[in-house]
Amino acid sequence: MKSSLLRIYDEYILEHPILILVITFGILAFFGLQAPKFKLDASGDSLLLENDADLYYFRQMAEHYRTRDILVLTYTAKKDLFSASTLKDLATLRDELSLLESVTAVTTILEVPLLLTADLTLEELADEENFITLENSSVDPITARKEFYENPLYKDRLLSPDGRSTALLVSLPYDETYRTLLKRRYELREKEYNNTISAGEMQELEDVSLAIREELTRLMQRDKQLVEDVRSVMDRHRDHADLYLGGVPMIVSDMIAFIKNDLVVFGIGVMFFLILTLSVIFRRARWVILSMLCCLSAVLVMVGTLGMVDWRITVISSNFISLMLILTMSLTIHLIQRYLEVQAQFPDVDQRFLVLETVKTIALPCFYTMLTTMVAFASLLVSGIRPVIDFGMMMTLGLMISFGLAFIMFPATVVLLKKDASNDERDLRPPFTVFFARITRRHGKTILALSIILAVLSGMGISRLKVENRFIDYFREKTEIYQGMSLIDRKLGGTTPLDLIVDFDIEPLAPNSFQSDEDFFSGDEEKEQEENYWFADVIIREEIEDIHNYLESQPETGEILSLASFEKLTTRLNDNLALDGFDFSILLQKMESDLQETLINPYVSRATPQARFSMRIIESDKKLERKALLQRLRRHLVNKLGYPDSQVRLSNMFVLYNNMLQSLFQSQILTIGIVFLAIMLMFLILFRSLRLAVIAIIPNLLPAAMVLGTMGWFGIPLNMMTITIASITIGIAVDDTIHYIHRFRKEFPKDRNYMATLYRCHCSIGRAMYYTSITIMIGFSILIVSNFVPTIYFGLSTGLAMLVALLAALTLLPHLLVTLKPLGPEADYNGEEIVDENHCAGK
Repeated sequence: MKSSLLRIYDEYILEHPILILVITFGILAFFGLQAPKFKLDASGDSLLLENDADLYYFRQMAEHYRTRDILVLTYTAKKDLFSASTLKDLATLRDELSLLESVTAVTTILEVPLLLTADLTLEELADEENFITLENSSVDPITARKEFYENPLYKDRLLSPDGRSTALLVSLPYDETYRTLLKRRYELREKEYNNTISAGEMQELEDVSLAIREELTRLMQRDKQLVEDVRSVMDRHRDHADLYLGGVPMIVSDMIAFIKNDLVVFGIGVMFFLILTLSVIFRRARWVILSMLCCLSAVLVMVGTLGMVDWRITVISSNFISLMLILTMSLTIHLIQRYLEVQAQFPDVDQRFLVLETVKTIALPCFYTMLTTMVAFASLLVSGIRPVIDFGMMMTLGLMISFGLAFIMFPATVVLLKKDASNDERDLRPPFTVFFARITRRHGKTILALSIILAVLSGMGISRLKVENRFIDYFREKTEIYQGMSLIDRKLGGTTPLDLIVDFDIEPLAPNSFQSDEDFFSGDEEKEQEENYWFADVIIREEIEDIHNYLESQPETGEILSLASFEKLTTRLNDNLALDGFDFSILLQKMESDLQETLINPYVSRATPQARFSMRIIESDKKLERKALLQRLRRHLVNKLGYPDSQVRLSNMFVLYNNMLQSLFQSQILTIGIVFLAIMLMFLILFRSLRLAVIAIIPNLLPAAMVLGTMGWFGIPLNMMTITIASITIGIAVDDTIHYIHRFRKEFPKDRNYMATLYRCHCSIGRAMYYTSITIMIGFSILIVSNFVPTIYFGLSTGLAMLVALLAALTLLPHLLVTLKPLGPEADYNGEEIVDENHCAGK
């Protein structure tokens, strides 16, 4: 630290420690009052790409076709599903669900019309009064089963192939306010991106964004309460059936519960292990308490900041508390260890001198190590994935807070304490790290060769990395999310929604444009028809059916609904003869509006010649390859069926999730590239030597390469969490390199003996590196208890990376320094120079 800064630090921090601590605790109290405003976000948007054009298109289509969220409740009867007692329980369950607030409708096998069983004429099909259901008729179970298996409206939707499981579809309200706000925000963001936004519109953008957050909070609270109420209802019926809940609202609700659980478990678990580790390392209550005080203060300020600005935590950033505890602890360990070294070196000076000397010698390397870690997290901003971006920004800010508080609270507190008079000789004895010094001295070439082999193997593993992964695998098998998705996938038509939107290049036709020699309807047909029934054209309906049949033939698809589903039903009811355009249009015109809202409007646009095919993809298929499926569907429609590419769009969550996955490779390359460039630049500034900077960067390549290579060899795909590992690993691992080289440069001029300097560094800064790395590894091991599998991979991979980074910093790095001699030639010695652990004490 420069003398001017050191003087200011001494005059303001060490001269008035009590005042500084009072001010600090006042600041902590302020942020503590903001902490209750801390919120979570597990909405679908929190798992998507930032500024994805497909996301805007998806929202347009959702608004146009008025699609709404649903909860899927699976009911696997313990007796025969169609027995009287089971159907009675199912009816009671449906009625209880219907009474819940925020439920607009519940669809079950009980009340849907058995259109094939009733043997209706087409004229009777237009009137709901002619329908019979399982509930209002005496239809026998065999006939009912046949209806649900063969009716194209219900196939793969309401009844499992084994006839034991059924689905209850719980519809939620269509939220006009939220969707309108999203649309307006997108319009304003487009203007902002194109630099055409006015000052008034900029203010409107801020107001709309705030309104969206408030509305999202209300919706998540509504859905959370609904999911709790639904589960309460389910609990009353578990004697009759095995019940699971699925659907996006349930996933969001459960993921919020996971985040809360992870925050608590990770926080408490990390604190416990950190306290245990500190107690073993330093064996003094003062250092344990002081370290934990710094850590908890940093977390409190960060949580208060997030609450104050309404910056919400997602499942990706849910481990920020444990990360801040670990990294702040690492910082305080270096401060404590350096203080003890200074005290051992100057046992007779006063406490203020010891603290000032500690800060003087450790501040610069700590500043650069914290800066490199911040760069690692800041590199996540280029990922394009909203939760990853937020995670990077949060941790960058959090590290600033940690650094500031550590260098204020630690010195101000220690200067008030009495000197440790225990005369603990433990710190003067050769530490465990001397073992690595001996290994490096005796087997340096072997270390280098082994590092090269590991690098090559890691490169081969990296070439095997993939991004394709199943959303269902993000959760442990014991969770209801996994079990519900698995059952719906296997037996009830798939889980992940995918829409195919096809625009037809035709002029819209009205019903009276069609001609027919005979009308199957009785009665007067002179009513003026203003509806646009372009899709009644026979050729159009045949094209739609061809597309529908192709989609059904794909092994990845489950339930598929489109206008062709209704077309197949009418053909079946018309003695397997397809209706001509005129008859079809008259049927549509006679249909009640409720039926049209259910059977027609979700699948065709009246305003433009556009058809929608709604699919559910079998997410649990281990052979599922999203990108290949999307390309295959588009290729068939464009190359085989002849539709222009611009008239074929694939949409919904399947596409949005695939976009996020496909961006991971690019994001990984960008983040790693930015981290290495930034760290290399900082090495050049810090060490002022290109040769030394290159030596410093080499050991940090190995941990990142080994983590990614291990993932490739074991078939662990990249996901939203694992793409952060490499850059974060580099940012944290480089801390050891900076501390080691900084100390090496300080020690080398004493005798200009590289090997003796190596021993002294291993015995001093090597001890702190060992302690901090072990602390970090233990801290990250807590993440394995998460219910979110990517978080588990993150914890295990980061722990592995820190182990490799520690070994590289204590073996490969010193070997390179001794071999390449970047600090100049050694001094000439007469006779054989004996170098051993005696150099630890500077002997």
